[in-house]
Amino acid sequence: MEQHDKRILILGVGNILYTDEGFGVRVAEELEQRYEFPPNVETLDGGTLGFKLMGPIMESDHLIIVDIVLNDGKPGDVFRLKGEDLSKSLAFKNSMHQTDLLDVLAHCKLIGQVPDTVVLLGVEPKDYETMSTELSGELTDKLPEVLDAVLKEITAAGGTYTPRTADNPSPEKVYVPRSTS
Repeated sequence: MEQHDKRILILGVGNILYTDEGFGVRVAEELEQRYEFPPNVETLDGGTLGFKLMGPIMESDHLIIVDIVLNDGKPGDVFRLKGEDLSKSLAFKNSMHQTDLLDVLAHCKLIGQVPDTVVLLGVEPKDYETMSTELSGELTDKLPEVLDAVLKEITAAGGTYTPRTADNPSPEKVYVPRSTS
């Protein structure tokens, strides 16, 4: 498979109802608003979907997860975890969302469809317990840094992106109900 044909999934996870817990989702939203991606690069608000994320994960060649992590750092510290460090991090449940991504990835591996590369860009939260849809100031300040880190990961995986302009605005989000048949 050509490098530029790799399917790259940026997966923002977390619960937007609990302050910094929604950081990964907010990053995915910002990426979608600010950049246009070719068909092989997808941003996904994974929320707290858990095993429902297996399909998109198994269809990707390169997975970039954005979430908060408890890594004994200061609020706003950014961590890039990959390979064994990622497994150790998720195994100790310091990915704060309600989904255990290690279990999801393990199930994908059992099926034989796991991405070639998995990277977690994690940020130490300040507050993940207060019910609020707003991020703390510390994590709001880290949005540009994490957006840049995600764009670097996309480029390293062979993907591209184009900043949105007035001539190339962000698409409107439209709810389309799925057929129940």
